[in-house]
Amino acid sequence: MKYFYSLLFPILFVSVLLVACDSESPVAVEPIPVFSTSELAGGETTVFDASSHAFSTPAPNLSEAALSKHLEGDVEFEAVFVTAPAVINPGLGPIYNNVSCINCHSRDGRGRPPDPDEGLVSLLFRLSLPNPEDAIDGKPPIPVPGFGTQLNNRAIVNASPEGKVKITYTEQTLTTADGTRVHLRYPDYTLTETYQPLPEEVEVSPRVAPVVFGLGLLEAIPEDVILAYADETDANGDGISGKPNYVWDVVQQRYNLGRFGWKANQPSLQQQVAAAYHDDIGITTSLFMTENSAGQPQLTNHNAKPEVSDEILDVVTFYVQTLAVPARRNVDDPQVKQGEQLFAEAQCANCHVPTFRTGVLTGVPSVSNQTIHPYTDMLLHDMGPGLADNRPDFHASGSEWRTPPLWGIGLVRTVNGHTNFLHDGRARDLMEAILWHGGEAEASRKAVEQMSKAERDALIAFLESL
Repeated sequence: MKYFYSLLFPILFVSVLLVACDSESPVAVEPIPVFSTSELAGGETTVFDASSHAFSTPAPNLSEAALSKHLEGDVEFEAVFVTAPAVINPGLGPIYNNVSCINCHSRDGRGRPPDPDEGLVSLLFRLSLPNPEDAIDGKPPIPVPGFGTQLNNRAIVNASPEGKVKITYTEQTLTTADGTRVHLRYPDYTLTETYQPLPEEVEVSPRVAPVVFGLGLLEAIPEDVILAYADETDANGDGISGKPNYVWDVVQQRYNLGRFGWKANQPSLQQQVAAAYHDDIGITTSLFMTENSAGQPQLTNHNAKPEVSDEILDVVTFYVQTLAVPARRNVDDPQVKQGEQLFAEAQCANCHVPTFRTGVLTGVPSVSNQTIHPYTDMLLHDMGPGLADNRPDFHASGSEWRTPPLWGIGLVRTVNGHTNFLHDGRARDLMEAILWHGGEAEASRKAVEQMSKAERDALIAFLESL
């Protein structure tokens, strides 16, 4: 992967070019004058790069040793796994969704639903059975016998994929107060060609691959700071009742605050990476030693040792902890400033909290003690029936989702070539994504519906500046 970044602080004019392992030619970065702190989305990890490489750059404040570790992790993040036995990267499957991390998180960016007649690449489906107890009881999802908790749509030779998914859309037109018509598309998912029948009561949840930059900064936010924004009973009466998810930490063998994943169902980046290896690629680690095909006839040649070493797990975790955050753009543009004010007036910032101060993340000093602007509160919120997947996950109900960070959202088109948003990519642009908001965000959505076209354009201009 090619890397170029600027060692930029508010009082510096330094610009540095770094090249790693992409085959493309490096692009020169021009020296940039002094910037206001509002542009430093990732604090000292911010990179002033709005190109297609904006999500793939190492944090500019890494030491020489840390940069070397980051680049080693980059190589492993791009590693393509193959069927065992093999000299390099063996262990794929026997069932899987993709063959590498980068194939889902292209350019370390955001996935999308497939086009018609296109296979699943960066959209996967979680599965479970209904919990016989209270749906919001803090228990993990119940695996589906013979399928586990994720549908693996691909398999190695002499093994069977678990099934396929057919996606269809119907459209509904929403008319704003000024008469503008917005078309929202409703997805319908049908599981087909399953290798054995699925229970009728199976719970299915689609998930696109999220961006992976800035994650170390989010991991470094102190737990008590996140919990300070929680208001599960809406004690202040503002209609917002964010709550934390507490999930099982396989390393510490206890329940810890969930931070990552669409429903905040992973407590750490190490566990998030190990779970992705296991669920998406069929690769075991010391955290998840049982093959993802356990309980199926094709569980063969089970290894007594992990297929990915702790050393590789460590450097890949470090890689996603130390990717730079792209700087905000056009912060002095009058339209962007107006949009920022409208964002606040519509109470969007009640969940998409603009600013945090990170604490100390052991072993990752580059993300420690940074003032950052991620636009998330890291908490679960009820988004209403329109966005519900009806699949509980620990303390997350079937209609609750973690507030996704908004930093970099204006560069998704540049980096990934699309503008699909929300957990399943159903929204085809930012305005559609906004108008899908319900539940706790109902008042904010209605506020946007009441705006004039010029005001909505300003709101989008602000979001595209992030």
